Amino acid sequence: MPDLRRQIFESGKTVSRKAASREASRTNSRASSKQTSRQSSRAASRQASDDEDSGFLSDDTALSIGSLDDENPETDNIDWPQELADRIAEILDRKRSSVQGREDALAAFCRLTKYHYAEEETRPYITDLLSAFAKSVRNESSTRESTLALRAIELLVITSCDDKIYENTEPLLTRCIRDAASNAVKAAAIYCLGACTNFGGAGEEGILEQMTFLLDIIASDGQSIDAADDPITVTAALHIWGFLLSEVEDFESESEEAVQIFIDQLDSSDASVQIAAGENIALLYEKSYTPQEDDDDEEEEEEEEEDEHDSTDLAGGPRLVKRYNAYHNTPELERRLAGLATVHSKRISKREKKSLHSNFASILTTVENPRRGPRYNMAIDQDTNRRYGSTLTVKIGRHGIMSIDRWWKWVRLTALRRILQGGFAEHYFQGNRAVLDNLPVMMRMAEASGSGLADRQAARKAARMRNSKRWAAQSDDEMEA
Repeated sequence: MPDLRRQIFESGKTVSRKAASREASRTNSRASSKQTSRQSSRAASRQASDDEDSGFLSDDTALSIGSLDDENPETDNIDWPQELADRIAEILDRKRSSVQGREDALAAFCRLTKYHYAEEETRPYITDLLSAFAKSVRNESSTRESTLALRAIELLVITSCDDKIYENTEPLLTRCIRDAASNAVKAAAIYCLGACTNFGGAGEEGILEQMTFLLDIIASDGQSIDAADDPITVTAALHIWGFLLSEVEDFESESEEAVQIFIDQLDSSDASVQIAAGENIALLYEKSYTPQEDDDDEEEEEEEEEDEHDSTDLAGGPRLVKRYNAYHNTPELERRLAGLATVHSKRISKREKKSLHSNFASILTTVENPRRGPRYNMAIDQDTNRRYGSTLTVKIGRHGIMSIDRWWKWVRLTALRRILQGGFAEHYFQGNRAVLDNLPVMMRMAEASGSGLADRQAARKAARMRNSKRWAAQSDDEMEA
């Protein structure tokens, strides 16, 4: 594959002067980021906080998902298919619609498709809905209408898994990212582009193309899309870049320069930018190790103080073997990460400080030994100075516990959680193909208090439903092949 700098600077895309002169840009980036990032971050976060308006909910504490058992307000709504049909009819009939009316219809569509797996209900209208959503994005009559329309596209693509959506939406989304008047719309379009690229049939070529586009945004601190030093936009690009990287098998030739770009972002004054950059670094280091093959020389791969968890995949898979150096100066990187894992600046809030400590302790653990995935409740042994922590586990609904033992699983889970929010468990147990294909992790049933037998029976029923839909999907693929 060609190197990343050449892809960025010769891609034919609009490239900022800062992106074209990396060395000169680093100083300017750090100085301006310290002056403006924190203020613009807070303003944008408040604007995007509404559950229906936000396509990019943010968590300063990346390793904070303890449960995906959020309350589902749609549990007792047995008439949701008819309500969804009515809202679809409103969205498609724009002749006498108003901005407020379109916003309400889009918000209702997002709510219903988030909390219900509506693949059958939306399938006949995919083309028409995409056209209506595109008009709302293109016209940008209001920031809320545009962000809701982008959110609706995300939910439609993750529900339908239609492999034509990417080619039909990519020009619109790229133009929106570059030209939208609102940075909130730009960020929502970046997240939407990530969903369409992953679930809408982009293929590896399309994924790599969008990763180059996103890396340009990150390297220029948003200047390449006229969103200079906007942390919400840069964080969105970082999140989606990592999400797309989880789908790429071989990234050896590009790893060095990608790590360097993310190291630059560790100097941001915004904690979300720093954490997202750190997670991508951890993922790049993780990718430098792959499962051991029969012809590997074990003696060349032995490392000191290697325990059972370090030498095997924590899910019980094969031993992981180093294939290449993710970055040329790992000791210096470790020093930078250790500083963020113990930062004590008075200019940082207690909440951000706690978030930086926990996340970068986990990220540093992976960089030191890429066989170690995300660790929860990280701590440091004062006597040995070794970091330790339990494997991250996430509760799914009332009955499931999922082990997140690799970074690629973590970035996919957070991406799915951002799109589906409180509806994640519903889509998971109802057999949403996009969710099951992107997060094929082992899940065990949690011990339930009270009526344990009834809960376990319900859990087994949900698992059978999920598996039957997965097998049905696999059978369809075999027939098509």
